[in-house]
Amino acid sequence: MSVPQVLAAIRAAEADAGRPAGSARLVAVTKGQPLEAIERCVLACGAFPLAEGRAQELRDKAAAWPEQEWHFIGPLQRNKVKYLRPVTLVHGLEAAWQAEAIAQAAQGWGRAPDVLLQVQNGEAQKHGTEPAALPGLLREVQATGLTVRGLMVMAPDLDGHPDRDERLLNLFRETARRAQDLGLSELSMGMSGDYPLAVSAGATLVRVGRSLFS
Repeated sequence: MSVPQVLAAIRAAEADAGRPAGSARLVAVTKGQPLEAIERCVLACGAFPLAEGRAQELRDKAAAWPEQEWHFIGPLQRNKVKYLRPVTLVHGLEAAWQAEAIAQAAQGWGRAPDVLLQVQNGEAQKHGTEPAALPGLLREVQATGLTVRGLMVMAPDLDGHPDRDERLLNLFRETARRAQDLGLSELSMGMSGDYPLAVSAGATLVRVGRSLFS
Protein backbone atom coordinates (compact mmCIF):
# COMPACT_ATOMS: atom_id res chain seq x y z
CA MET A 1 0.00 0.00 0.00
CA SER A 2 0.96 3.66 -0.22
CA VAL A 3 0.30 6.73 1.90
CA PRO A 4 -2.68 7.76 -0.28
CA GLN A 5 -4.18 4.26 0.05
CA VAL A 6 -3.70 4.21 3.82
CA LEU A 7 -5.22 7.67 4.12
CA ALA A 8 -8.19 6.56 2.01
CA ALA A 9 -8.70 3.57 4.33
CA ILE A 10 -8.54 5.85 7.37
CA ARG A 11 -11.07 8.26 5.84
CA ALA A 12 -13.38 5.34 4.97
CA ALA A 13 -13.20 4.01 8.54
CA GLU A 14 -13.97 7.49 9.88
CA ALA A 15 -16.99 7.78 7.60
CA ASP A 16 -18.28 4.32 8.55
CA ALA A 17 -18.01 5.29 12.23
CA GLY A 18 -19.73 8.64 11.67
CA ARG A 19 -16.56 10.55 12.58
CA PRO A 20 -15.39 13.79 10.96
CA ALA A 21 -12.83 13.40 8.18
CA GLY A 22 -9.37 14.08 9.57
CA SER A 23 -10.21 13.19 13.17
CA ALA A 24 -7.69 10.33 12.97
CA ARG A 25 -4.12 11.30 12.04
CA LEU A 26 -1.60 9.08 10.33
CA VAL A 27 1.69 8.70 12.21
CA ALA A 28 4.29 7.35 9.78
CA VAL A 29 6.55 4.83 11.50
CA THR A 30 9.95 5.12 9.82
CA LYS A 31 11.80 2.58 11.96
CA GLY A 32 14.52 0.87 9.95
CA GLN A 33 13.84 2.88 6.80
CA PRO A 34 16.57 4.89 5.06
CA LEU A 35 16.10 8.62 4.55
CA GLU A 36 15.63 8.23 0.80
CA ALA A 37 12.72 5.80 1.25
CA ILE A 38 11.07 8.07 3.82
CA GLU A 39 11.40 11.03 1.47
CA ARG A 40 9.96 9.11 -1.48
CA CYS A 41 7.20 7.13 0.22
CA VAL A 42 6.03 9.49 2.98
CA LEU A 43 7.22 13.09 2.80
CA ALA A 44 6.43 13.39 -0.90
CA CYS A 45 2.78 12.68 0.00
CA GLY A 46 2.27 15.39 2.62
CA ALA A 47 3.10 16.42 6.16
CA PHE A 48 2.79 13.67 8.76
CA PRO A 49 4.30 13.05 12.18
CA LEU A 50 7.25 10.67 11.88
CA ALA A 51 7.74 8.05 14.58
CA GLU A 52 10.75 6.04 15.66
CA GLY A 53 11.04 3.17 18.11
CA ARG A 54 14.81 3.37 18.62
CA ALA A 55 16.11 6.47 20.36
CA GLN A 56 19.44 6.70 18.55
CA GLU A 57 17.82 6.20 15.16
CA LEU A 58 15.42 9.00 16.01
CA ARG A 59 18.32 11.26 16.97
CA ASP A 60 20.06 10.66 13.64
CA LYS A 61 16.97 11.11 11.46
CA ALA A 62 15.78 14.18 13.36
CA ALA A 63 19.18 15.76 12.73
CA ALA A 64 18.53 15.35 8.99
CA TRP A 65 14.97 16.73 9.22
CA PRO A 66 14.74 18.98 12.29
CA GLU A 67 11.62 20.68 10.91
CA GLN A 68 9.58 17.45 11.06
CA GLU A 69 7.22 16.53 13.88
CA TRP A 70 8.81 13.55 15.67
CA HIS A 71 7.15 10.99 17.93
CA PHE A 72 8.81 8.24 19.98
CA ILE A 73 6.96 4.92 20.09
CA GLY A 74 9.52 2.49 21.55
CA PRO A 75 10.15 1.26 25.08
CA LEU A 76 11.89 3.99 27.02
CA GLN A 77 15.20 3.32 28.77
CA ARG A 78 16.76 5.78 31.20
CA ASN A 79 20.03 6.09 29.27
CA LYS A 80 18.18 6.84 26.02
CA VAL A 81 16.07 9.77 27.29
CA LYS A 82 18.82 12.19 26.23
CA TYR A 83 18.09 11.38 22.59
CA LEU A 84 14.45 12.50 22.79
CA ARG A 85 15.05 16.24 22.59
CA PRO A 86 13.43 16.56 19.10
CA VAL A 87 10.31 14.65 20.18
CA THR A 88 6.92 16.33 20.59
CA LEU A 89 5.03 13.22 21.77
CA VAL A 90 6.13 10.07 23.62
CA HIS A 91 3.59 7.30 22.99
CA GLY A 92 4.64 4.58 25.40
CA LEU A 93 5.13 5.95 28.90
CA GLU A 94 4.44 3.24 31.47
CA ALA A 95 6.19 4.23 34.71
CA ALA A 96 6.61 7.31 36.86
CA TRP A 97 10.42 7.14 36.70
CA GLN A 98 10.22 7.59 32.93
CA ALA A 99 8.23 10.80 33.39
CA GLU A 100 10.70 12.02 35.99
CA ALA A 101 13.64 11.32 33.66
CA ILE A 102 11.98 13.13 30.76
CA ALA A 103 11.01 16.10 32.91
CA GLN A 104 14.53 16.39 34.27
CA ALA A 105 16.10 16.23 30.80
CA ALA A 106 13.57 18.73 29.49
CA GLN A 107 14.81 21.36 31.93
CA GLY A 108 17.94 21.55 29.82
CA TRP A 109 16.05 21.40 26.52
CA GLY A 110 13.81 24.36 27.27
CA ARG A 111 10.69 22.39 26.36
CA ALA A 112 9.15 19.04 27.24
CA PRO A 113 7.36 16.53 25.02
CA ASP A 114 3.77 15.60 25.75
CA VAL A 115 3.17 11.97 26.67
CA LEU A 116 0.68 9.14 26.31
CA LEU A 117 0.28 6.41 28.92
CA GLN A 118 0.61 2.90 27.51
CA VAL A 119 -2.08 0.44 28.57
CA GLN A 120 -1.14 -3.21 29.06
CA ASN A 121 -2.98 -5.29 26.45
CA GLY A 122 -3.18 -8.59 28.33
CA GLU A 123 -0.07 -10.22 26.87
CA ALA A 124 2.48 -10.91 29.58
CA GLN A 125 5.46 -10.05 27.39
CA LYS A 126 4.10 -6.69 26.26
CA HIS A 127 4.86 -3.32 27.84
CA GLY A 128 2.25 -1.13 29.47
CA THR A 129 0.51 -0.25 32.70
CA GLU A 130 -2.26 -2.38 34.15
CA PRO A 131 -5.58 -0.59 33.58
CA ALA A 132 -6.33 -0.38 37.32
CA ALA A 133 -3.06 1.51 37.86
CA LEU A 134 -3.73 4.18 35.23
CA PRO A 135 -5.33 6.81 37.52
CA GLY A 136 -2.39 6.67 39.90
CA LEU A 137 0.17 6.80 37.12
CA LEU A 138 -1.65 9.75 35.57
CA ARG A 139 -1.39 11.69 38.84
CA GLU A 140 2.30 10.83 39.21
CA VAL A 141 3.15 11.87 35.68
CA GLN A 142 1.20 15.11 35.92
CA ALA A 143 3.06 15.87 39.16
CA THR A 144 6.32 16.00 37.17
CA GLY A 145 4.89 18.83 35.05
CA LEU A 146 4.51 16.77 31.88
CA THR A 147 1.30 17.03 29.87
CA VAL A 148 -0.53 13.72 29.47
CA ARG A 149 -2.59 13.87 26.28
CA GLY A 150 -4.06 10.38 26.21
CA LEU A 151 -3.53 6.64 26.09
CA MET A 152 -1.72 4.24 23.80
CA VAL A 153 -2.29 0.53 23.35
CA MET A 154 -0.67 -2.10 21.18
CA ALA A 155 -2.87 -4.85 19.79
CA PRO A 156 -1.98 -8.40 20.86
CA ASP A 157 -0.91 -10.91 18.23
CA LEU A 158 -4.17 -12.60 17.22
CA ASP A 159 -3.33 -13.57 13.64
CA GLY A 160 -5.31 -16.66 12.70
CA HIS A 161 -7.63 -16.36 15.68
CA PRO A 162 -11.25 -16.93 14.61
CA ASP A 163 -12.59 -13.89 16.46
CA ARG A 164 -9.54 -11.67 15.97
CA ASP A 165 -11.42 -8.58 14.80
CA GLU A 166 -13.99 -8.75 17.59
CA ARG A 167 -11.31 -9.07 20.26
CA LEU A 168 -9.24 -6.24 18.84
CA LEU A 169 -12.29 -4.01 18.53
CA ASN A 170 -13.18 -4.72 22.16
CA LEU A 171 -9.64 -3.80 23.26
CA PHE A 172 -9.71 -0.55 21.30
CA ARG A 173 -13.17 0.38 22.58
CA GLU A 174 -12.21 -0.38 26.17
CA THR A 175 -9.09 1.77 25.84
CA ALA A 176 -11.24 4.59 24.48
CA ARG A 177 -13.57 4.28 27.46
CA ARG A 178 -10.65 4.39 29.86
CA ALA A 179 -9.30 7.53 28.22
CA GLN A 180 -12.72 9.18 28.49
CA ASP A 181 -12.98 8.23 32.17
CA LEU A 182 -9.60 9.86 32.78
CA GLY A 183 -10.52 13.02 30.87
CA LEU A 184 -7.98 12.32 28.12
CA SER A 185 -8.68 12.91 24.44
CA GLU A 186 -5.77 11.42 22.48
CA LEU A 187 -5.84 7.74 21.52
CA SER A 188 -2.85 6.13 19.83
CA MET A 189 -4.27 2.83 18.60
CA GLY A 190 -3.90 0.72 15.50
CA MET A 191 -1.01 -0.34 13.31
CA SER A 192 -0.61 -1.67 9.78
CA GLY A 193 -2.73 -4.77 10.34
CA ASP A 194 -5.62 -3.31 12.32
CA TYR A 195 -5.83 0.49 11.98
CA PRO A 196 -9.34 0.56 10.40
CA LEU A 197 -10.69 -1.23 13.49
CA ALA A 198 -8.87 1.24 15.74
CA VAL A 199 -10.30 4.21 13.86
CA SER A 200 -13.80 2.78 14.18
CA ALA A 201 -13.25 2.63 17.96
CA GLY A 202 -12.06 6.24 18.21
CA ALA A 203 -8.31 6.26 17.52
CA THR A 204 -6.95 9.76 16.92
CA LEU A 205 -3.42 8.59 16.01
CA VAL A 206 -2.72 5.45 13.99
CA ARG A 207 0.86 4.17 13.79
CA VAL A 208 1.47 2.72 10.34
CA GLY A 209 4.88 1.62 9.13
CA ARG A 210 5.38 -1.32 6.80
CA SER A 211 2.26 -0.60 4.75
CA LEU A 212 3.73 2.71 3.68
CA PHE A 213 6.91 1.17 2.29
CA SER A 214 5.63 -2.05 0.69
